[in-house]
Amino acid sequence: MNAPSPSPFPSLSAAVFARLARTRPDPAGLTLLGSALHTRRLLLLKALLVRVQRQRGSVDPAALGRFERSWALLERAETLRPAVVRDVLDYPSTGVWLAAALAEPAGPGFDRLLARLDALALTAALRCGGALDLTVETPDGLLSLPGVGRLRVAAERVRFGADDGTVRVHPDGSRRPVPAGLTLVDRVRGVLAGHGPGWSAVRRLPRGGARLDDLDPYRVPAGAGGASVGTAADHADTDHPAWSARWRSARELLLRTDPGRAAEVARAVSVVVPLVRRGPRHLGATLSAAPGAVLTSLPAEAQGMAETLVHELHHSKLATLHELVPLYGPGREALHRVGWRPDPRPVAGVLHGAYAHLALADLWRRAVTADGVPRSWRSGAGQQFDDIHDQVGEALAILLESDELTAEGREFADQMRQHHASLGATPLAAG
Repeated sequence: MNAPSPSPFPSLSAAVFARLARTRPDPAGLTLLGSALHTRRLLLLKALLVRVQRQRGSVDPAALGRFERSWALLERAETLRPAVVRDVLDYPSTGVWLAAALAEPAGPGFDRLLARLDALALTAALRCGGALDLTVETPDGLLSLPGVGRLRVAAERVRFGADDGTVRVHPDGSRRPVPAGLTLVDRVRGVLAGHGPGWSAVRRLPRGGARLDDLDPYRVPAGAGGASVGTAADHADTDHPAWSARWRSARELLLRTDPGRAAEVARAVSVVVPLVRRGPRHLGATLSAAPGAVLTSLPAEAQGMAETLVHELHHSKLATLHELVPLYGPGREALHRVGWRPDPRPVAGVLHGAYAHLALADLWRRAVTADGVPRSWRSGAGQQFDDIHDQVGEALAILLESDELTAEGREFADQMRQHHASLGATPLAAG
């Protein structure tokens, strides 16, 4: 069984590096970050395979057999439609699962995590089309197909049979299919449609390919990591029309304020994960293991959603870039005060916060003079710009004086400083 062969990390030109640092939308930069993400995902998948092969004596034989069978299925699917398999592997929750599996010590917990490859391989195979006869474990009566949906069955094993794009789902040992099914409705893009009372779909957000994922068990990490970003909202409690309306209005606001920024969000944000609100404060988060996903509670207004998308997208961009070109070194414990948080932050937190808030300052600067945006947005953006512009300036001074950044990190911070200075070069017009 061979691992997928990752290509080397893509080269990063000085011009693209500078444009990424200045937070302005850059299609070439997004393309490069997407390639880096996929390469990283393949490397992690290969690392998991190597670990399983080296520790096969400690892996439950049944779990090992299922893992190897699913790996082979994934390889076969890749020969049919590489782009579809890439979409499955690059899905944000795949990164969360890989991070959890690679960190889990040998034992029953690791064996259970290996079973997730069944869902990935099955999803890829179903989306690629062709004949299929596969039985998978469903110990809790649920099977999650990443990016597609969730199937509920009253069985611990389910057999999938597929031919000519029609999928039949049978509980183990039963000749009668469950009252739910899947159909391949678009062979080119590998789009599956589900039906029946046992099926729940991951819904698409309007005007683009982004998904509202309130189903995937790996959309928020388990344990302490999940608690740090918030509690995932349950599918039954998610107001899907409200989320779609807020997404649509935020996209429209971004389009009127900054068309380039709107296009960047449409291209780079692939998943929105609803979080349960904690008190009156709005929550927004990203996961370094899951670039492209924005975790957020439902903002009250369009501007709140627009700001969250821009802010969290830049955390994702920086996390992916740091994997490609390290911007700071590991293991330093110095803490620094920043204006936007009450608690002191390590240099990584200062850089991430300054970068995301610099993008917001750029957005608010443009909102002040944009045509066709609500007057409340213009006036509020002007005040927010004034506050955050000063705070980002203070954070950049910390970064530029720090010895914790790499040479590339110092260049990155200097490019940020230049863009920060340009935003304050002219007075803001009253909204």
